[in-house]
Amino acid sequence: MASKLNLNPLKSRKMNKNEVPHISEQTHSQPSALRLSLKKKWFDMTKAGIKTEDYREINSYWIKRLTCEFSWDMNKYPLKLNEHKLVLNKGSMRQKDFTCNVMTLGYPSNDNTERILKFEHKGIEIRTGNPEWGAEPNKLYFVIMHGELIR
Repeated sequence: MASKLNLNPLKSRKMNKNEVPHISEQTHSQPSALRLSLKKKWFDMTKAGIKTEDYREINSYWIKRLTCEFSWDMNKYPLKLNEHKLVLNKGSMRQKDFTCNVMTLGYPSNDNTERILKFEHKGIEIRTGNPEWGAEPNKLYFVIMHGELIR
């Protein structure tokens, strides 16, 4: 059985100008905020400035949310680890453009600012993560890097 990831693009909807866009509402041509929900332990470490990156599994759901790929054949283009960084064999994944990283404690309402952090988006890498920050040793992740706190 092939390890091909088949994904379909999502349609966008009109948003209120004060609303923080959710990644699933992004199209290829318009950057949006990358909104990620965290458990309390990771939210508190991120808020304190200790945890400066977030990890997400490399699977069809996260490929769809974080990249411009709608189909990725893992047999034809395997992901390999070389010196703790990703090597793509005869292929490339283009990441989506994000305006910022919005980290939330659970799923708060937009007016619950104590449970919402907004950071500069510093990019996404595919590599191993820090086990002290929740990553399994020697496992590849999408590593979402945070910049300065915006609010």
